[in-house]
Amino acid sequence: MGNSALKAHLETAQKTGVFQLTGKGLTEFPEDLQKLTSNLRTIDLSNNKIELLPPLIGKFSFLKSLALNNNKLTALPEELCKLKKLETLHLNGNHLRQLPAAFGQLSALKTLSLSGNQLRTVPTQLSGLRHLDVVDLSKNQIQNVPDTVGELQAIELNLNQNQISQISMQISHCPRLKVLRLEENCLELSMLPQSILSDSQISLLAVEGNLFEIKKLRELEGYDKVCVLFCFGVFCLLLRNFW
Repeated sequence: MGNSALKAHLETAQKTGVFQLTGKGLTEFPEDLQKLTSNLRTIDLSNNKIELLPPLIGKFSFLKSLALNNNKLTALPEELCKLKKLETLHLNGNHLRQLPAAFGQLSALKTLSLSGNQLRTVPTQLSGLRHLDVVDLSKNQIQNVPDTVGELQAIELNLNQNQISQISMQISHCPRLKVLRLEENCLELSMLPQSILSDSQISLLAVEGNLFEIKKLRELEGYDKVCVLFCFGVFCLLLRNFW
């Protein structure tokens, strides 16, 4: 991209608070953005070839939305965790294996999308995010859901298309979790905690594409409290009190 075109985008961003430069083949985070650290509320650099998010990202103290979908990120800097006003973070389609240790300091975060990365477990750091509403961890390499999931504050958790074979019973203790998506994993019916049906806040459970027949769910305690739906080919369990 030419300097004149980038300059035009920067001038627009200075006026609007939004910098969007997608699908331009960028290999680096634009350094000139540091001139707008006090202006920007939204940065979208999706569909580029960025491999590294520089430490200067931590200087965008008023940033509310950051999107870097479909880049080549393999790690995130600790400085990202300084963004106290960040509400939405989209990092789908990268090569991330883990999150920064201080990720739980993103105290305003409401929506987190990490679909299509290389995570192997549900990051424990998410339990510290008190305002988190939606978490998308689909299409990773997650094999188990640990006990720390019980502290997750999210309303919706998407774990579709992973390799999950074990789920901690603590998932039933998530205080706000209403929607749990577990489609296309490696779950045996015996590894699906019955308390999800009988003793949790979960009201929508999607489990199609695992290692059991859906009709076997009828044998689980709490099944009589659910309503079975088909919606556009996706099998869902709609539990009581969803509406």
